[in-house]
Amino acid sequence: MGTMKILVASLLALAWPAFAAGAADLVLSGCKVYPSPTARPLEGATIVVDRGKIESVRVGGTMQGKHEIDCKGRVVVAGFWNSHVHILTQDLMDGAHLPAARLSARLTEMFSRWGFTTVFDIASVLDNTLAIRRRVDSGEAEGPRILTVGDPFYPEGGTPIYVKDFLLRNHVASAEARSPGDATERAKRQLAKGADGVKIFAASFAAGGRIVAMPLDVAKAAVTAAHEAGKPAFAHPSNREGIDIALASGVDVLAHTAPLSGPWPPALIERMKAGHMALTPTLTLFEVEAKKFGESPEEAKAEMDTAIGQLRDFSKAGGRTLFGTDAGYTDVFDTTQEYRLMSRAGLDYRKLLASLTTNPAAQFRDTGRGEVAPGKIADLVVLEGDPSRDPAAFARVAFTIRAGKVVYSRAR
Repeated sequence: MGTMKILVASLLALAWPAFAAGAADLVLSGCKVYPSPTARPLEGATIVVDRGKIESVRVGGTMQGKHEIDCKGRVVVAGFWNSHVHILTQDLMDGAHLPAARLSARLTEMFSRWGFTTVFDIASVLDNTLAIRRRVDSGEAEGPRILTVGDPFYPEGGTPIYVKDFLLRNHVASAEARSPGDATERAKRQLAKGADGVKIFAASFAAGGRIVAMPLDVAKAAVTAAHEAGKPAFAHPSNREGIDIALASGVDVLAHTAPLSGPWPPALIERMKAGHMALTPTLTLFEVEAKKFGESPEEAKAEMDTAIGQLRDFSKAGGRTLFGTDAGYTDVFDTTQEYRLMSRAGLDYRKLLASLTTNPAAQFRDTGRGEVAPGKIADLVVLEGDPSRDPAAFARVAFTIRAGKVVYSRAR
């Protein structure tokens, strides 16, 4: 065989490795693919998945698979991350013993239904969340990949008023950190047990309408323990003091915008960027809270305008945004409104896609995910609409595929 023929044969073997072993596990055909937020879209593409990974992505061609999905008229993107959830609803509190079908249905309702193949739980009960994760990872139940911080760190006297009754009802021990030593010891214990990070309440809404700030030395102790283990630290800010504590302690992700902190001046945003701090906006949360606490339409609008302005200024300055909904604290699982609100802040479909895919993959150093490309783990979302025309199309999910397995299908 001539040199050119050998080269061509080798390239074909690399492009279509599944041919050698027969039909691939999964083939998606006729897709419009957004390989990443910055890559050129591919029209009429075929995606071949085998053994949980993407084997090839190419325009045209046909391929047989053990499972085939016709994606004509649909859009395929990388699997979504939700970087702010809580495995903390009452019906998930006995995670080790819930019937598998009920557990799967709940995780689908909260996460898989909306395209999430990875979720970061940033406050729950660690042992319970780890039990749920083990059941999902073993295949006993269906759901997303779950990363968790487990039990959060509240300032002394600062257990949030909105979770106090829930914790008492479920006999959950106090998560208040009373000293730097207390914070260090518990953070190390939780990380050793399987937590993927820590979450501090830098400033917390406590009983009596007070906002209780976490002492900086306590915050630094928890964050340092996470960083020494190579794990991220999240912060609930509440107000400007909370943001300052998060920055001074070296937090990696601000878990909310913070309307009470007012418009963010450029100097503050530059400090956030200099500290490599990402932002999860959770804009829909403020609508939910405004209704819950009976705010007037004028108060609710002013609060939302401030939060949207914070996100707009942060994003325009080049800050890294992560998508998150606070699902599990709120019962609003539909992501449509969050996309619309983020769009109002000036994030186009590429920035929205980045917040769902490449940004969290980069933030949490997960090089195996975030793009539709050969060699990547086959976490994929098939959308009924094109988000370049309507950002709310990110919520119109036809299929969610985790590591090559369909975990949600609208047709079911």
